Amino acid sequence: MSPLDWVIVVLVLGLTLGLAARFARRASRSTDEFFASGRSMPWWLAGTSMVATTFAADTPLAVAELVAQSGVAGNWLWWYAALGGMLTVFFFARLWQRSGVLTDVEFVELRYAGPPAAWLRGVKAVYFGLFANAIVIGWVVLAMSTVFRVLFPGMTVFGQSEIAGLDAPTVAVGGLMLLVGVYSLLSGLWGIAVTDAFQFTLAMVGSIALAWYALDLPEVGGVAGLRAALPADAFRFTPRLGNPVEGAATLALSGVAFAAYMGVQWWASWYPGAEPGGGGYVAQRMLAARSETDSVLAVLWFAIAHYCLRPWPWILVGLVALVLYPGLENPGEGYVMVMRDALPSGLLGLLFAAFLAAFMSTISTQLNWGTSYLVNDLYRRFMARGKSERHYVAVSRVLTFLLAIGGFGIATQLDSVSGAWGLLLSASAGIGLVLILRWYWWRVNAWSELTATVVPLLLVALQLVGLDVPFLTDPFPTNLFGIAAITTVAWLIVTFFTRPTPEPTLDAFYQRVRPGGPGWRPVAARNPGVEVDTGLGQLALQWLLGSAAVYAALFGVGWIVLGETLQGVVTLGAAIAAIAFLVRSLRAAGTPALVSAG
Repeated sequence: MSPLDWVIVVLVLGLTLGLAARFARRASRSTDEFFASGRSMPWWLAGTSMVATTFAADTPLAVAELVAQSGVAGNWLWWYAALGGMLTVFFFARLWQRSGVLTDVEFVELRYAGPPAAWLRGVKAVYFGLFANAIVIGWVVLAMSTVFRVLFPGMTVFGQSEIAGLDAPTVAVGGLMLLVGVYSLLSGLWGIAVTDAFQFTLAMVGSIALAWYALDLPEVGGVAGLRAALPADAFRFTPRLGNPVEGAATLALSGVAFAAYMGVQWWASWYPGAEPGGGGYVAQRMLAARSETDSVLAVLWFAIAHYCLRPWPWILVGLVALVLYPGLENPGEGYVMVMRDALPSGLLGLLFAAFLAAFMSTISTQLNWGTSYLVNDLYRRFMARGKSERHYVAVSRVLTFLLAIGGFGIATQLDSVSGAWGLLLSASAGIGLVLILRWYWWRVNAWSELTATVVPLLLVALQLVGLDVPFLTDPFPTNLFGIAAITTVAWLIVTFFTRPTPEPTLDAFYQRVRPGGPGWRPVAARNPGVEVDTGLGQLALQWLLGSAAVYAALFGVGWIVLGETLQGVVTLGAAIAAIAFLVRSLRAAGTPALVSAG
């Protein structure tokens, strides 16, 4: 890192803190401002904030690791989620807006009632806001530590290579965490979203520049050199059917793993940014949007940017790393090694600053989102009712700081980013169907959702302690088949053996959110004057078209960058036409057709 590189880094950090300070007074007005930006966010800012949050220091490293293990097709570990994301666009974004809640956990006591709903809200606030969130923060910190470790070998802090049992790169990232905690507790969601937009732009520019310079290395020789140096299966976009030849370096994704991702994972597992039915910080941005149309377009823009714009620079660098550094013990390090060896002075500082920006955008959102659960759904709901808004904002700022410290502690216990991904996806397999159906089937109750939350956690715990449980002995992702099946059977049994949600609660929810479909028929009969959504079949067709368009755009860009230009241009052109049609339809409709339930 040259002096020019460090000047660029300092400028980026200074601009980030300046943007945060700009919105500090606004965030102090109320928890609605702090966690939901006063419900006034435009679609482009809300969607960009979503995609910036999912672009952290861990994602390029994890993609390089997936490419090293299974080739390009290994990315189906996260590409699968486009199906759920497009489901949110057409079926759930408007409903979230109508709910008017502050967090998706608060939604629990809008949809259900009584002590079971209160228990569920408290459990989810602690589980998602504290434990799951701390794991996410932990793997992001782990990835950023890897960046420091590879770029700055022999690094010291205050002249020490190790402090309190932690190496200097980890300590440095801990200091960066404190910086992020400060601007997160100052700026609230609006300030975080504005800094997200800046940080996402910077991160994308840096990623594209790295891919360009990496391919231009003489040891690589461009795309043609990559194809000559690596097995053909490494460039497959889809899985390799059948079992690979033993000992052959095919770098191919197995058909069984692909079936788990596309047949189970997209609807069954909870994952931040890819929650079935929406949720998490995606729901937070939808709830912060200024209208139903803005909510819908925000999630659509998120899906396009997340799956179509971001992946290929990372994938190209992951393939380059395979050529330059074969046999790495930690393949994710290959991405940072390419940064170190391919970029000239100035650009190295820019990309390092981009990594810092990506890290900060994700951590700031995770802190704000997790704290919203702990304050709104735990502290305010169960511990300190009736306090002033200033009191709750002050508590929010304290908990933001404490959550940052907790996430840093988790990071010191993790070994692999993609391994942590698999753990979280396994521990939530089966809950997704409840999160979808609670909007469209009146019979789902609080016990259904509580069962679907707890059962996969217990099953994964049994796996981790080494018990030989039928259907659960396979590694991730094939273990999803057993976990999702057992969880689904469990919550369905509990649903039909427990009492339904009381009718007054169901009626109030139905009148406020106005969901359509046959699953609400008994409730609709009691509420004949409510205008509800219709055209669910049309929405299903739009979902299929939207999902196909996103995957076509993803593949089209991939074929272009890998030299299959004609095929890529035709596919990408068809995808753009389909997306333009959907956007025009969504804007023209404003809201779906409504019909009186009577």
